[in-house]
Amino acid sequence: MTVAEAYQHCREIARREAKNFYYAFVALPRHKRDAICAVYAFMRHADDISDDETLSPGERRIRMGVWLDEWHLASQGESTRNPVFLALSDAQARFRIPGKLLDQLVEGTTMDLRRASFPGQYDTYATFEDLYRYCYLVASVVGLVCIRIFGYSDPRAERLAEETGVAFQLTNILRDVREDVERKRVYLPLDEMRRYDVSVEDLAALPAPLTPNLRDFFTSIAARAEHYYASGYALLPLIDADSRAALWVLVTIYHRLLRRIGYSGYEVFARRASVPTITKFSILLRGLGRLLLDRAGLRR
Repeated sequence: MTVAEAYQHCREIARREAKNFYYAFVALPRHKRDAICAVYAFMRHADDISDDETLSPGERRIRMGVWLDEWHLASQGESTRNPVFLALSDAQARFRIPGKLLDQLVEGTTMDLRRASFPGQYDTYATFEDLYRYCYLVASVVGLVCIRIFGYSDPRAERLAEETGVAFQLTNILRDVREDVERKRVYLPLDEMRRYDVSVEDLAALPAPLTPNLRDFFTSIAARAEHYYASGYALLPLIDADSRAALWVLVTIYHRLLRRIGYSGYEVFARRASVPTITKFSILLRGLGRLLLDRAGLRR
């Protein structure tokens, strides 16, 4: 298999699976889009191993370890038939992506496996600082990889990319509260839940409509996400001009998702919030317009 064929394989995975990200990928130059798709395909496979509930957590950890060992060999120049490894190795070399960041991408997907509780118990996070570490590994690291591909020279971009990832993950957490609770996972800080007189049992009841306490608590989480979205917009001028439209599309879609959750009154147990395809397409067109203006030097 050629490198070009490997990238094509990764593009197909991204097109099929990346519900929000792919709209942003389209706004990138081809060589950067290919690299992002390779990273996404790598993450997607790690997620698939981690989420395979036909296997026990221990079996998934073993399978993940074998897969990661294979990646390390491929990244060191060993011959591989894995198209994702072939494409990612090329992207890693081209954009100087630190191997540590790629390992952290996998570490993030395996956090739930390492934290797996006893049957019937919930996996929880005691404080927001604990939850932030989770958000960092599963989302901020993605941002730190992406800005290597986007291109940047100002070191402030790294902190802003980290916080943008936290904004995205807090949005995902609010959207997926019901699904996560049903899987015995609570990605919310217990100390802040207590402050709002909310318990894990309250979440497990899947209340629809929400109690006032739960609505106030979810509103506080959304406010924190809003704070971090400011970092996403601040990051835009710090990355290379040919990548700004893609980042703008991604931040705008995720920010719109957070707003839609809020518009619903945070009724996340009644329905799963999403951004309609037509809205995503509209945001993409606006992003492409921004790209054309940037190229023409008409936008300041």
